[in-house]
Amino acid sequence: MLFFSYAGSRWLAVAAGLLFAIPAAAQVYKNPKAPVEERVKALLADMTLAEKLDYIGGYKYFSIRGIERLGLPEILLSDGPVGVRGEGKSTAYPASVLTAASWDTAAAHALGRALGQDAKARGVHVLLGPGVNIYRAPMNGRNFEYLGEDPYLAGQMAVSYIKGVQSQGVVATVKHFAGNNQEWDRNRVSSDIDERTLQEIYLPAFRAAVQQGHVGAVMNSYNLVNGVHATQNAHLNNDILKGRWGFDGILMSDWVATYDGVAAAKAGLDLEMPSAAFMNSKNLLPALQAGTLSEEVINDKVRRILRIIFRYGFYDRPQLDRTIPADNPATAAVALNLARGGIVLLKNEQDILPLNSSVKSVALIGPNAKSYAAGGGSSLVPPFHSVSLLQGLQALAPGLKVSYTAGTLPPLEELAEKTPFYAAAGSQVAGLKAEYFTNQNLEGAPAATRNEAVINHVWPAAPDVAGLPADHFAARYTGVVRPTNAGLYKFAVKSDDGVRLFVDGKLVIDNWHNQGPTLRSVALPLEAGQEHPIKLEYYENGGGAQVTLGCYVEVLDFTEATRAATAAQVAVVAVGFDNTSEGEGSDRTFSLPEHQVELINAVAKANPNTVVVLNAGGNVDMTNWLPATKALVQAWYPGQEGGTALAEILLGKINPSGKLPASFERQWADNPTHDNYYDPDGDKRVAYKEGLNVGYRYYDQSKVKPQFSFGFGLSYTTFGYSNLKVVSKGKGGATVSFTITNTGKADGAEVAQVYVHQAKSPVARPLKELKGFTKVFLKKGEARTVTVPLDAAAFSYFKTAKNVFGYDPGSFDVLVGSSSALIKLKASVQVK
Repeated sequence: MLFFSYAGSRWLAVAAGLLFAIPAAAQVYKNPKAPVEERVKALLADMTLAEKLDYIGGYKYFSIRGIERLGLPEILLSDGPVGVRGEGKSTAYPASVLTAASWDTAAAHALGRALGQDAKARGVHVLLGPGVNIYRAPMNGRNFEYLGEDPYLAGQMAVSYIKGVQSQGVVATVKHFAGNNQEWDRNRVSSDIDERTLQEIYLPAFRAAVQQGHVGAVMNSYNLVNGVHATQNAHLNNDILKGRWGFDGILMSDWVATYDGVAAAKAGLDLEMPSAAFMNSKNLLPALQAGTLSEEVINDKVRRILRIIFRYGFYDRPQLDRTIPADNPATAAVALNLARGGIVLLKNEQDILPLNSSVKSVALIGPNAKSYAAGGGSSLVPPFHSVSLLQGLQALAPGLKVSYTAGTLPPLEELAEKTPFYAAAGSQVAGLKAEYFTNQNLEGAPAATRNEAVINHVWPAAPDVAGLPADHFAARYTGVVRPTNAGLYKFAVKSDDGVRLFVDGKLVIDNWHNQGPTLRSVALPLEAGQEHPIKLEYYENGGGAQVTLGCYVEVLDFTEATRAATAAQVAVVAVGFDNTSEGEGSDRTFSLPEHQVELINAVAKANPNTVVVLNAGGNVDMTNWLPATKALVQAWYPGQEGGTALAEILLGKINPSGKLPASFERQWADNPTHDNYYDPDGDKRVAYKEGLNVGYRYYDQSKVKPQFSFGFGLSYTTFGYSNLKVVSKGKGGATVSFTITNTGKADGAEVAQVYVHQAKSPVARPLKELKGFTKVFLKKGEARTVTVPLDAAAFSYFKTAKNVFGYDPGSFDVLVGSSSALIKLKASVQVK
């Protein structure tokens, strides 16, 4: 006779049921015709708790782990947003800020489609882009990855980009949620933003990505928001993103942006990347056992990942598409077309541009004239090939005499070859003692020791040092510098990732954090023949590696540049930043890199017909050089085909049509965030005291005016605006129509912008806000009537007391213009 308790009989019944249920469940989740939610439910039921806990932590740095037992494939993620990075060479598209400057949603959609094709050609399931953080100040190191200062413009461009990516069966990831508006100390700084400002300025682009773009993934930011890290900020993640907005996809951390596993799990984080350093079994199991964390919370995270896998067909087919070429002429064409539409002509005195047939000679001068300029960090994409401005001019105007000179110091890599380093005091052995470690902290005995005559390493894969891994290693270089002549010597280091340089036992460069290739320098007086001990410490975290060290006396000599400028009819100076001076991990300077202002002024003095081509993710200080120049072209970072697009614009083969997606202040002190961009007290709390008054919203109501206004950009033709009609449509809606006429002598495209202002409001509101735009190509003499719809959101603001968006019925002004400062037409409408 068998005896068992009621509880025991329940267990046996459940166990028996499971034995019969598993095959049926497996049938459901393996059936591609079954509804997504049924497949998710069935597969989730077949997972063990251990598998679930492992599943919510990243795998192999850029993957979601596969589970062979369940048929789950490994899901590959790749950096974006301007190219598929990390799987070798790929199409390098223009920076996102240039996409925003195109004001062309069709071009943004084409970009997304192309990125999706590039991803599938590499077996990538999830692309980590677009970035939509608001341009608050020009120094933010990642402004070039984002879509400008206006939440509506950023949102609409992002929606088109996302739809394009996801149309190809690739998941887009909108980032960095939220308030990541500076790279300065990004892991510790808190963006302190009042609720209305958060809702109206810093969240709308994310909301559009979720509710209009139906984005599959969202990435949390590194920083804190109102004192709570984004990855454990329940208000952002649970209340707003998953609650109010109804987001049903994956919320992932940025890489190493999780700080508390249990807090992050409770606050809505679904996937910790790149690995489960915090949100793991060790931390979560005790909370589950104690009942302070529910297994349903874990189930929801797994459910969201599975939902995306089934929704996009990743379970049923391989993602790699070998029919798509890796080096794809079609996607290169998309990169070229986008660059053409987003480059902005900001100044053009005496119509010096385009260069007409009477111009037979051009002096091309500057550090960015012969190179492929791009922003640095995780978005930096190595292209198969690229076109410099020099190459573009030579290819498109073979009859034009183009003389080239760099005009500035040689690159650090070249200067490093001539550095007077010696392995030890009194030694005649050139170079430094190099010690390499198999960890990032220089711990234990070195894995390898050798003398290196020159410290100049670029390792895209594993380093050429025996016993060293491809990632997570460190090096120490020691010796002395013994200059032949006395003088002020510059010590310069370029690194990817962290470096510390000691001279005479003192720390003189401290850049000890993860970053893309970044250049740092310090000038120190040295005596002739005197030895100065030096020590350089370096670590590499992941991805590519670089460490370059040089010591040299700067000799500024613009003779060659001024000689070339004098001999030519027109001088074109290509200056600005690059991947070593503007990128992820730190903010850049507002001023141009050193010596570039002196170069521009020297060339302009030698030749009054000087054109500046500027590479930067936003505005720079122009006060000391802009008046001396005839023309200014804001090139941003125009991608691998940028040299062709720039040459076409300079030569008049393409009419520039880009418009600024951010206000360009005359000086940094004019920016509304000037007094509260950096934390003055050192407590890592940055108060967004300007509130809603970001960019043009501030300049509209201030006596201070920008150098170049939001939405501004010149053309080689002119446009007229007429026949404005605004018709109220139902509850809270209106239709705006007007006519644009090309009144000039060249074909071209115009960006017409629609702003809204409430005449009387119970709360303070900006004088006007962008709520619609359209880009129209017109042949000379052609006219076209365009229509821009406005929905209730165009008239709404965040009503803090009610915690919702809404509008107050009444009279609204509708303003149509070619920029925020150039309003051409105005009408009123009653919104019911």
